[in-house]
Amino acid sequence: MANFTNELGPRPLIYLITDGSATVAGFAGSSRRILKLVECAVRNGISLIQIREKRLPARFLFQLTSDAATITRNSNSKLLVNDRADIALAAGADGVHLTSRSVSPETLRAVFPSDFLIGVSTHSREEIANAKKSGADFAVFGPVFATPGKGTPTGLREFPEILAEVRPFPVLGLGGIDETNYGDVLGVADGFAAIRFLNSEENIARLNAK
Repeated sequence: MANFTNELGPRPLIYLITDGSATVAGFAGSSRRILKLVECAVRNGISLIQIREKRLPARFLFQLTSDAATITRNSNSKLLVNDRADIALAAGADGVHLTSRSVSPETLRAVFPSDFLIGVSTHSREEIANAKKSGADFAVFGPVFATPGKGTPTGLREFPEILAEVRPFPVLGLGGIDETNYGDVLGVADGFAAIRFLNSEENIARLNAK
């Protein structure tokens, strides 16, 4: 199948992933915090933002995504939703981020608009190649550094070869990335994704200042 790579913006690509702490019981407060974070990300030119709130039922996830989409709309920041392509499209987000258990990019490409962004989580060179072949727009590869519960870290040594094999398909590093090592990742990858490090307005602003 042809690759439907959309324009993600200039490199490096910085990918903020929300921390997954939102619940129905605390939705009002969590929603305010997440939307404030999205506003900060847009203001500081963060490339990609993923709403990854797995504990929210569909109705609440739709509401949060819709509110976030009003912030990212007409900006350079692209909004994605973890796994739920249906909610992403209905709420006006730019795309979806697929896990290893999600439907394939190829399946979504058959029924979703061609400009709908599709990101894929990968853990091997083969999975990256498959993501490109099946019509994804980018892949996140990791864990790069040690991360609780995420298996053996890959390190950065393979990145130059990986990127050479799939260029110009974008590959971002993920896992254990923080203020001490993100510069190393940007030296070899197309960008990086982070949860803990980027769920901080202070860190986002600091990135923009450098």
